[in-house]
Amino acid sequence: MTTIETQPSDTTSTAHHDARPATAVFAAAADWVTTTDHKKIGRLFAASGLLFLAGAAVVAALLGLERADDSGTVIDADALLQLVQVYRVGLIVAGMLPLALGVAIAVAPAQVGARQIAFPRVALIGFYFWLAGVILTFAALGNNGGIGGGHAQAVDQFLAGLGLAFVGLAAAALSVATTVLTARAPGMTMRRVPLFAWSSLIGALGVLLVVPVAFGNIVYLFVDHRLAVSANFQGAEGIGAWLGWLFGVPAAIVFAIPAVGVAAELFPVTFKGRQQLRGVAFAGIALVGTAAFAALSQQSVIEVDLDRSQKPGEFLDDLIPFLLFAGLPLLGLVIVLGLGGLTAQAGLLRNKRAGSAKPNLTPAFLFAFVGVGLVTLGVVANALQALEDLGLLGTAFEEGATLLVTYGAVLALVGGLVFWAPKLCGVVVPAVHVVPLALLGAAGAVLAAGSAIVGGIVDQPGGLPANDAGVAALFSLEFSGTAAALAVVGLVGHALVALTIVALGALVLKLLGAPAADQNPFGGHTLEWGGASPLPSDNYPVVPTVASAEPVFDLSYEGTL
Repeated sequence: MTTIETQPSDTTSTAHHDARPATAVFAAAADWVTTTDHKKIGRLFAASGLLFLAGAAVVAALLGLERADDSGTVIDADALLQLVQVYRVGLIVAGMLPLALGVAIAVAPAQVGARQIAFPRVALIGFYFWLAGVILTFAALGNNGGIGGGHAQAVDQFLAGLGLAFVGLAAAALSVATTVLTARAPGMTMRRVPLFAWSSLIGALGVLLVVPVAFGNIVYLFVDHRLAVSANFQGAEGIGAWLGWLFGVPAAIVFAIPAVGVAAELFPVTFKGRQQLRGVAFAGIALVGTAAFAALSQQSVIEVDLDRSQKPGEFLDDLIPFLLFAGLPLLGLVIVLGLGGLTAQAGLLRNKRAGSAKPNLTPAFLFAFVGVGLVTLGVVANALQALEDLGLLGTAFEEGATLLVTYGAVLALVGGLVFWAPKLCGVVVPAVHVVPLALLGAAGAVLAAGSAIVGGIVDQPGGLPANDAGVAALFSLEFSGTAAALAVVGLVGHALVALTIVALGALVLKLLGAPAADQNPFGGHTLEWGGASPLPSDNYPVVPTVASAEPVFDLSYEGTL
C-alpha cells in the first residue's frame, strides 16, 4: 500500500479478513468518535438532543402525575425542586438547542457547496463539551444541586456544567456561522444562500450573542456562591433569578430560528415553484433573530401597562421595547408564513399551466408547517403575557409559551431530519410511518402547551422555583378540580411527545439497512440535492459553481436532470 492509496490492497484485505469482524465495531466507533465529517457531527448533536428531550418530556409527564395526585405521594417531595430543573434544562439546553445546531451542522455546509464545515474539530469538541456539561448538570441535580440546592458542591457543579455546555454550544455555532460566511461555493453570493443555511447563520449568530451573557452570569454566580457572598447574588436561591431567562422565551425563540428556516425551505419544494421575494424572506428570518436582543436584556418579558391614565411618555417607554423585543420576532414569523403562502400560490399556478397542479406534499412539510405554526403561537403567547392588564405574569402561562416554541421547533427540526435523511443517512422515511408520528407529536405539543396556557389563565402558579417554598406553590392545587384535570392533559401531551421521539428513532434505526435512496426523491431545489445519496464525507468530488439560488430546480426545469 502506497502513501497515496486510500484502501489496502486485495492481498492485505484477504490476509486480515478473519480479523475484521472482531474489530469492525471498534473501528466504526472510533470513526464516529474522531470524525471530522460535519454530517456525522450534526447527527451526534441531533440524536443526543432528541434523546435528552424525550427524557425531559418523560420527567414532565411524571411532574404532571404529581400535580394530578392531591395526596402528593407519587414523587418524593424533596426531589421535586431538582426534577423541575431537569425538565426545564432538558427542554432547551439539553434538547431543542443542540437539535437545532445539529441539523444546521449536518445540512448547511452541503447547502452552500462547502466540502467540509469550518473548524470541524472545533465543532466536534463543542459536542463533547456540551455533552459533558449536560451530564455534569444532571448529575449535580441528582445530588441536591442546582437552583435552591442544599449541597454546596453540587450547586457549584451545576453552574460549572451549564458553563461547559454553553462553551460547547458556542463552539458549534461558531463553526456554522463561519462556514456560511466564508466557505460558500463559487458563484454563491449571500443573496443565493438557501433559506435554511441563512436561518442557520442567523441562529448561530444569535447563540453567539446570547451565550457570552449567560456564561458571564454563570461565572459571577459561581464565584459568588463559592465565596459565600450571598448578599450579591442571593446564593443558590438567586440562581433562578439570574439564569431563569435561559430556560424560557425569548431565549427559546432565538434557539428555534433554524426550525423556521426548515419551513421556509420546504414551501418552494412542496409547491414546486421558486421562492417568492427571497430578499424579504431573508429579512423575515433575520427579524425573528431580533429576539436575541430581548434575551440579552436577561428578561423573560418586557412588561407593558395599558393604563390610559399614565403619561404618553411613560407609555412609550414600555411600548417601544415591547414592540422591538416581542413584536419584531412575531413580524418575522408572519413574513415567513405569508411568503410561504405566496410561494405556494405561485407554484400551483405555474404547475397548473404545465398541466399538473398537484403539490408535492411530503411528510417533512407536515412536520415543518405544524411546527412553525406552534412557534408562532408561542411568540404570540409571549407577547400576551407581557400585557400587565391580563395578569398572566408569574403563572403557568409562561411555561405554555415556552412549550409552544420548544415543541414546535422540535417538530419542524424533525421535519428537516426526515427531509434530508436521504443525504444524511441514504434512506427515505416512508410517509405511511411519518404522517402518524407528525400528527401524534403535534397533538402532544398542543395538549402539553395548552394545559399550561389554560392553567395560566385560571391563575395557576408557574415559573422556575427558587426553593422548596416555590415548589410547594407550583404544585399547589388551589383550583383542585381544574388543576388536576389540566395536569392530566399536560401529562398525556408530554407522554405523546416522548413517544413520538422514541418511535421516530426506532423507525430510522430500522431503515438504516434499506437500499440507498434516489439522488433527489423529494424534488429538492438546492445544491445538496445534486449530489449522491447519501453524500460522501467530502460532500462533492469537485467544488460546484453556482449560477442561481436554486440550481437543482433550474436543471430539473430545463429537463437536464
